[in-house]
Amino acid sequence: MNKNKNTQRVSKPVNPPDLKTSFKTAHGEIQYGMTNDYMFRAVLQSNNKVLRGLICSLLHLKESEVRSVEITNPIPLGKSITNKEIRLDINVTLNNNTFINLEMQVSNELNWPERSITYLCRSVDQLNHGEDYINLKPVIHIGFLDYTLFKEYPEFYATYKLINVNNHHVYSDKMTLSVVNLSRIDLATEEDKAHNIDKWASLFKAKTWEELKMISANNEYLNEASETIYNMNSDYWVRKISQDSIEHQQDIRNYQRSNEEKDRIIAEKDEVIAEMDGVIAQKDEALTEKDFTIKQLTAELERLKNHK
Repeated sequence: MNKNKNTQRVSKPVNPPDLKTSFKTAHGEIQYGMTNDYMFRAVLQSNNKVLRGLICSLLHLKESEVRSVEITNPIPLGKSITNKEIRLDINVTLNNNTFINLEMQVSNELNWPERSITYLCRSVDQLNHGEDYINLKPVIHIGFLDYTLFKEYPEFYATYKLINVNNHHVYSDKMTLSVVNLSRIDLATEEDKAHNIDKWASLFKAKTWEELKMISANNEYLNEASETIYNMNSDYWVRKISQDSIEHQQDIRNYQRSNEEKDRIIAEKDEVIAEMDGVIAQKDEALTEKDFTIKQLTAELERLKNHK
């Protein structure tokens, strides 16, 4: 029987929640939470109310200030993704005036500053030929990371802008980079808490349905997000692709560990070679001194012979 050599491995997702129950009665482990980049995309793309609530929280906006929130790069949810490198970040237009890029990144690929700047600049490049620069719309990139980006400066919700390095005057408000550190919710400020950003982060990190219900109690947006997570976990293909995403992230981590191991072995070999070079250098120095001593002794012998 011939097999197509390009056939991909088909993952078997874990069992879905009991479809006879609802989110209110769900219990136990959440199979695929919001730190899964595909589930993150599926929940926010399938429920505009959740997307609106998250953006209001992150940007400190009132509901009345949001006229429209539209995802401009939707993907067909529930259809198998064959290209593992597909971008699952979400491009959003707020009030037809502001471009927002949202991205979930659990694995530290050691390139986030460069990656986020690249995505931000792609959004900045928005003007048509001949259009006045004054028409440039604000762009915001918000990354949800499950690790500390700058270990010497741990922070829960950090925002970066173009500023004057001397007096800190903002050069322009039209470019903003923000990072939500899901691993340091404990560092949330009172302002973060006032806008429920810590609650959203806790919702993303929740491991059980009981925990999720506790987090989302008394907040319509968080509760809507929780129910949508439950519904997405009940969809076979969403679970299937979420599992594929986990395996892809695991492949990345294995590749990184492999490279780290190779780097460690190379570093050890370089250290051994350096030590050998040091020993050889010492021997060369000793031989040089020996040659110099022999030359001195030879010269002295010649001198003594000439004086006989």
